[in-house]
Order: sequence, then structure tokens, then C-alpha cells
Amino acid sequence: MTISIHDDPPILICADLQTEYLTEGRSHVISDAEAITSRCLELMTVWRSNLWPVMHLKRIAQAAWFNPASNLTDWIAELKPRPGELAFEHPLPSAYSSSRFAEYMANMRDIRCVLCGFSLDETILSTVVDGFHRSHRYQVVSDAVACRRPGVGEAASYKLAVVKVIGNYARVQASTDLIGASGKIAV
Repeated sequence: MTISIHDDPPILICADLQTEYLTEGRSHVISDAEAITSRCLELMTVWRSNLWPVMHLKRIAQAAWFNPASNLTDWIAELKPRPGELAFEHPLPSAYSSSRFAEYMANMRDIRCVLCGFSLDETILSTVVDGFHRSHRYQVVSDAVACRRPGVGEAASYKLAVVKVIGNYARVQASTDLIGASGKIAV
């Protein structure tokens, strides 16, 4: 399906695009972060230029060791929310752990969401599964998502396994299939 002028465009949900995933030496650092950041920016540019809805998720840990003064949870500068874009902070992996997000999504009818960003194996996976059980439709852009570096095994095979699991609950599509050469989006 290609979005026409009469269709409601899907919401682009950008998950956990925070500096902690780019900071070397952190266990959450993502090895292909530059490529993923570039694709997320490309998707955001398409959404913003068409004046389509963009939503941002930000994971805020609630553990005793969490330092609220740290700048590690700050947005990546070029990917931070703009005025008029929704932003939700969530304490647990699923975005639905934010009561504001859960209420917003519960009040939307026939909504379609396209997910991109970091924390594929936590935020994106748990949000998609949670949303599936609430009858919300999600689509994950496979080349615009990333997992933190796993402790063992190869990162690419780990990401592939997580994407395969997500495929049971959401549509998985590459950005080139999502956005055609004409700039139209296929959902």
C-alpha cells in the first residue's frame, strides 16, 4: 500500500536515540550507530518534510544507581524532538510503561506506527509485543534499528535473531522498501 493524500500517514516512533548508545566504553554502545543514526535521520526528514507525526521515546532508568544529572540520556543532537513532536519517557523497556504513552495509544483508532532507533532488543521488542496484544499495528524498519553490543556472539546474528522474533508481532521492512525512489511511503 502506498500512502496517498487521503490516507492517514503512520506515526514515526524514534526509540531511545540517546547519547549513551554512542559513548565509547559503555556496555550499551552500538557498533553500527553511525549508519543507524543516518537512516533514522533520513526517515525523520521524510516525515517532517511531509508534516507527518513524529514521536520520540526516551528510556529513563529508575534504578538506585541511575544518576539523573548525567547527560548520557540526552537526545542525540540532530535527532532530538522538535516543537510539536510528542516525546515520552518510559522507565521500563516497553514504551507502554509510560502511562502517558499508553493513554495516548489507547485513544488512537486505526493507528499505524513505524519504529526506528536504538535498543532493538529492549524498547523496540517489548513495545511491539505489548502493542500487538493491544491490537496496535507496528512496522519495524530493519536497517534503521540497532541492538546494544551483546556480551557474546556476533552482533549481526544477534540482531537478525531479534528482528526474526519481532516479525512474529510486527511487519519488518527495509528503509528502501518503505520509502521508494518517488519519496512515497509504502506501508
